[in-house]
Amino acid sequence: MAHHIVIYSKPGCHLCEDALALVHQLRREFDLTLEEIDITADATLLKKYFDQIPVLVIDNGTPLAAPIRLATVRAALTA
Repeated sequence: MAHHIVIYSKPGCHLCEDALALVHQLRREFDLTLEEIDITADATLLKKYFDQIPVLVIDNGTPLAAPIRLATVRAALTA
C-alpha cells in the first residue's frame, strides 16, 4: 500500500531536515510519496505550526509533531 506523507517545515530548520532524512530512510521499507509544505509561505500555517515543526501527516491522519522519531513514523505506516 502506498502512503502519502506531508511534512510541514520551514527553511533553515535543522529538525525539519532531520525529519526529511528519516522519511527518505523509510522509503527503503515503504512505498511513500512526500509533499513538503513551507509554513512561511502561508500565514495560517505559520500561526498553526510555528512552534511545532516539523509536523508530519501520514495518509491524512493524526499529525506527528516534533520530535519526530523513526519508530513512531514506522508504527504509523504499519498501522
